[in-house]
Amino acid sequence: MGKRISQVFAGIALSQTARAANPGPSTRATNPSRGVNDGVHNFRNTPLVGPQPTIITFDGPGSGTGPGQGTIAFAINPAGTISGRYADAGGAIHAILRYPNGAIVAFDAPGAGTGPRQGTRPFSINPAGATAGYYNDASGAFHGFLRTPDGVITTFNVPGAGTAPGEGTFAGNINPLGAIAGRYVDASDVAHGFLRTPDGTFTTFDAPNAGTGPGQGTFVFTGFCFNPAGAIAGASLDASDVYHGMLRAPDGTITTFDIPGAGTGPFQGSSPQGINASGTVTGEYVDASDVNHGFVRALDGTLTTFDVPGAGTGPFQGTIPLSNNPVGAITGYYIDARDVSHGFLRSP
Repeated sequence: MGKRISQVFAGIALSQTARAANPGPSTRATNPSRGVNDGVHNFRNTPLVGPQPTIITFDGPGSGTGPGQGTIAFAINPAGTISGRYADAGGAIHAILRYPNGAIVAFDAPGAGTGPRQGTRPFSINPAGATAGYYNDASGAFHGFLRTPDGVITTFNVPGAGTAPGEGTFAGNINPLGAIAGRYVDASDVAHGFLRTPDGTFTTFDAPNAGTGPGQGTFVFTGFCFNPAGAIAGASLDASDVYHGMLRAPDGTITTFDIPGAGTGPFQGSSPQGINASGTVTGEYVDASDVNHGFVRALDGTLTTFDVPGAGTGPFQGTIPLSNNPVGAITGYYIDARDVSHGFLRSP
């Protein structure tokens, strides 16, 4: 039976091909690739193919090829310049800039360590091509840096930053004006937020509900938490180790918030990850079952929660937004029921 059906379809196909090649007097000739041809080109039936996206891969010079080594890109500015880093064959970290013409420049902040997991990380780049990030030295302490478009590197430490391993200054965000936002960890291992103006002046701040014990405090994460107007998004970890959302307005006013459904156990709660030019904040919240969910907070405080279809519902699974653009599109990743991660894009 299957053979007979195959023969019937083959006959139909041959018949159609024959008619196309030798049309009758009243039949318009056809071309499978061009549609109907009645003396002039007719593209009614032709699939329209637009420009196809291209993917370019690249590696930093000297990038290692072993496990845990290689190149990671962090951010891209409107001109197409990319900031990132690579780990060499010894595990040391070096910063890179990749320009739109494909040229790659590697650099190290003065004083950066050269041991495994030590080195320079440029997490953020502004439209002018200035980059900001942090490096850890040979003793494991962290320091901030600014690299201007002409290659001049300025290193800095927030007053009050600790000097022991894991302590110090974590500069992770630069805006179009050249101001830098981040966090610093003091000698008691407590985190605090900071703002560095283009002239080098520091302002430090703490969310009102931030804890003061080791590992607690105010956290401004790297990459997408500082918008052009000067608003800063972050999180506080309170005395019970619960996360709360935080928004610092350009005038210094701090607002804290919690997403409905956020858990109140240790390391549960609300955690902003990005803020766009209009002041809309996106991030994740962790519920009482340790499942991650996405949220959007508008400038007027309106909250919207969401889950990516296919996101897992077990502990440490779910939806994790990381950034939002000026028109409100959100990207991040989700972890499915098999603990596999996938990227996502949420349209406005």
